[in-house]
Amino acid sequence: MSTVLYEQQDRIVTITINRPEAMNAVDPETQEALVSAWTRFRDDDSAWVAILTGAGERAFSAGADLKKLVPGLFARGGAAPHNADGLGGITRGLEIWKPMIAAINGFCLAGGLEQALACDLRIATPSATFGLTEVRWAIMPGAGGTQRLPRALPLAKALEMILMARTLTAEEALRWGLVNAVVPPAELLPTARAWAQELCERGPLAVRAAKEAVVRGLTMPLADGLRLEAFLSGTLRGTEDAVEGPRAFAEKRKPGFRAR
Repeated sequence: MSTVLYEQQDRIVTITINRPEAMNAVDPETQEALVSAWTRFRDDDSAWVAILTGAGERAFSAGADLKKLVPGLFARGGAAPHNADGLGGITRGLEIWKPMIAAINGFCLAGGLEQALACDLRIATPSATFGLTEVRWAIMPGAGGTQRLPRALPLAKALEMILMARTLTAEEALRWGLVNAVVPPAELLPTARAWAQELCERGPLAVRAAKEAVVRGLTMPLADGLRLEAFLSGTLRGTEDAVEGPRAFAEKRKPGFRAR
């Protein structure tokens, strides 16, 4: 059975890490499959939104498989085997401007949290637990955690989690703004799909441009970010969707966007 499931319904893709017996930890096979899945989603014009989740109820993902993936790091003299693509294919190197939703069930630890942080929206169940616990084992977050968590939380709280290996409950994560919503387990994927469908009803090129403006802008001085925003906004004006949107508004009908 595949360690990663890729399913598409209409314009929504669901990518499931399918190793519930190993808390959906990422081993070399899963790493390769995730890179392929995310590349496929990025390059497929028929796919507009992706949902990332973990099989079973115990874990979204416990991160890198300490028995299979991490030993390879040390065997290679410290060169991480997933370095080029980032853990899970999305934490480093692969730019995806289409919206991505993490549907988080159970443990979301270490590289699991780093994958969730690489998504744009996060929905969790009440049993979800969040943490970057690597320092307990004399290693450190190496798949974006030290960079993305301080951008998602106040610096002091992020450092508490990173340096002291402390975790957050789902309710704490919601209170701190790490997740967007907490829903019952039976509602996790339906909610994620409803959000994905709502995203599909927005102008897809506008959603992607807005995401790019936000993500790139976070690394820029304000003046540079404003120039980027103006450039991306300008590129949308000549698209078919940008003509369709105002026309549909004027005609009081639902727009028919085509990502063109």
